[in-house]
Amino acid sequence: MNNDQLVPQKEKNAFCRFLARKDIVFSAKRYGIDALGAMALGLFGSLLIATIFNAIGLIPFLSFFKTIGGYGAQAAGPAMAVAIAFALKAPPLVMYSAALVGLAANTQGGAGGPLAVLLIAVVAIECGKAVSKETKVDILVTPFVTVFVGGVLSILIAPHIGTLVGFIGKFIGWATFLQPFLMGLIISVVVGVALTLPISSAAICAAIGLSGVAAIAQGLSADEIYGVALAGGAAVAGCCAQMVGFAVISFKDNRWGGLVSQGLGTSMLQMPNIIRNPRIWIAPTLASAVTGPLATCLFKMQMYGAAINAGMGTCGLLGPIGIILGWFDERYPTTVGALDWIGLILICFVLPALLSLAFDALMRRIGWVKEGDMKLD
Repeated sequence: MNNDQLVPQKEKNAFCRFLARKDIVFSAKRYGIDALGAMALGLFGSLLIATIFNAIGLIPFLSFFKTIGGYGAQAAGPAMAVAIAFALKAPPLVMYSAALVGLAANTQGGAGGPLAVLLIAVVAIECGKAVSKETKVDILVTPFVTVFVGGVLSILIAPHIGTLVGFIGKFIGWATFLQPFLMGLIISVVVGVALTLPISSAAICAAIGLSGVAAIAQGLSADEIYGVALAGGAAVAGCCAQMVGFAVISFKDNRWGGLVSQGLGTSMLQMPNIIRNPRIWIAPTLASAVTGPLATCLFKMQMYGAAINAGMGTCGLLGPIGIILGWFDERYPTTVGALDWIGLILICFVLPALLSLAFDALMRRIGWVKEGDMKLD
């Protein structure tokens, strides 16, 4: 080996030593499992717990809960980014600077905010780690680099991520006006999957106005209003199937804590495990493919509450609460009877649990899923 070949090799070894010293590890596990799992916890500890506060705030004399919960959307971006920084073992100054990056990425990303935070925060944090404590003016350089990289990427990239996620909304909007069976199947599955992915199913549903009330405000015809309201009900069905489904089929791995955190919090907590074994996602997704058409064709479950509730599922019980509140809206087109209540309970709670358990049992029987695959860290 001649000297010309030795120089690049020495530079490569020096760069590898630098990365090792900074604990910068380019791996699917570090970014796709560790960072993503931490981001889900950050989302749960901010926006999702705030939605539960909002639900409690609907109770008379407890409106102060809603006041507190109102800050959840503002806190979500910073909380997710700081959680990612913690998972990436960032120095304190990088971690604190990541809060601003998270706010910018989540705001610019719109419905794709969580995904934008994940991608942008990872790059900004690793850049911040690279320069951390490398100069005598670290208190200026480290936060400057972290925020500058994250801020520029938020301006340049995050809106495009939001646009890509917006295509999902357009697809859902198209499916809204299909005949009820296909519409229920497609919307239930797509919105349910979006709920578990690091994007905002609630923001998507709100953006396209997936509620009868929103359809009325848009001046749509009676048939179109009915279709939109049914689509909102299908979205609730799909989200509940994901959350309740994962909560019950992972009970052996996570016990009561996992049941509550997924059933009332978010199924996004399972994303790191889905990356490890995507087949664990089959059972709750198949459950949503069943409950969606049942919601639209058999029980004719309509959403006349806030459109954002259509994408919340059982998070803080806001999906079912949205359906129930809609029943008391003077614009609700029919009289609510016992079948409506039975349908709500079956679609949102009972069937997602039973169907997911049945499909999961099949997955385990054929060896696609095994014990421990859905264990939450």
